[in-house]
Amino acid sequence: MRESGRDVLASLTRQVGDLGLAQDAVQDAVVRALETWPRDGVPPNPTAWLRLTARRRAIDLIRRERSRSAREERAVTSSPELRPGWTAEIEPSVLDDDLLRLLFTCCHPSLAPPSRVALALRTLCGLTEAEVARALLSTPDATAKRLVRARQKIKAAHIPYEVPADHELPQRWDGVLSTVYLTFNEGYAATAGAELTRPPLLVEAVRLGRLLVRVQPDDAGALGLLALMLLQDSRRAARVDETGRPVLMADQDRGLWDRDAIREGVEVLGEALRRSGDVPHRFVVQAAISACHALAPTWPETDWAAIVSWYDVLQRIDPSPVVALNRAVAVGELDGPDAALKLLDAITGLDTYALLHASRAVQLRRLGRIDEARTADERAARLPLNEPTRSLLVG
Repeated sequence: MRESGRDVLASLTRQVGDLGLAQDAVQDAVVRALETWPRDGVPPNPTAWLRLTARRRAIDLIRRERSRSAREERAVTSSPELRPGWTAEIEPSVLDDDLLRLLFTCCHPSLAPPSRVALALRTLCGLTEAEVARALLSTPDATAKRLVRARQKIKAAHIPYEVPADHELPQRWDGVLSTVYLTFNEGYAATAGAELTRPPLLVEAVRLGRLLVRVQPDDAGALGLLALMLLQDSRRAARVDETGRPVLMADQDRGLWDRDAIREGVEVLGEALRRSGDVPHRFVVQAAISACHALAPTWPETDWAAIVSWYDVLQRIDPSPVVALNRAVAVGELDGPDAALKLLDAITGLDTYALLHASRAVQLRRLGRIDEARTADERAARLPLNEPTRSLLVG
């Protein structure tokens, strides 16, 4: 229902031109669905049902707020009414346009950069405030306040719901790319819940990535992002076993990897590298790292020297504790667990990041320090994680 609600929100926002109003209407429609569907059964077309119910709710809200213009009411009431049993879907191109408009609205330059990404994750991904906070390494309270301020700013500044003109793109572009990347990350490794991945978000992020390449076909960042997502997602079928338990990359059946996605990802990466200047975009570098994994016939044959070299580049252009963590893990494969552990112990700012402690546990176990490894795994398991990953740590 989360994915359907996102699509309904995008189209309703286009109609009423008010993100806050559209969110309220869609939320009310979802609540009504939760109340009525268990009793009456799921309708033949759940998305159409939500769209109609949200539209009717928006009309009610507009009529109650006398300060709203007649134009807003006409925008909703003049839309074609859905008949009972209606099954036709909106044309994919229209839906794509709605989602793209919504993405650019959330990433307007008048909003602070963290607020842009938080709002887009909450709106496009349907993440809860707690999930957005974890994705941004923030707190739920700070995230909630950030979201309120962002919505108020959009309303007060009359920010248009549209894909901006070419000369306005640079102000929003990095925020848009970052949001699609974080959307993909949430699909690739869910911050919480019973599943390791959220496939609809993976599909949505890749689709948005393709749209962005169509908007700016020569942009290295957009090409790098698309290549990165294709290469990462190529491993989807091998990342869990038949019981849903995560399978580490070293143990994955590479015969299950999607070779078509890898081939396309490598080709797109080549285009991104050709369009890169002296300082490559961070997504191009990340895609190059992912390509090293994708092209390795086996885990022992992985070119760890190349991966560490690419991480050196990434650390210079996009320094962050998470990049330092990933580089340390790669160094462990190249130079051994002592070198990795030394780097991991020097990282600051990730005490509440489960993967730091899980990574320490791996290196400690390789060194035979079993009790310390168990303690690190237990510490990781107490932090926010999806359940399959948690079971891997405590299993």
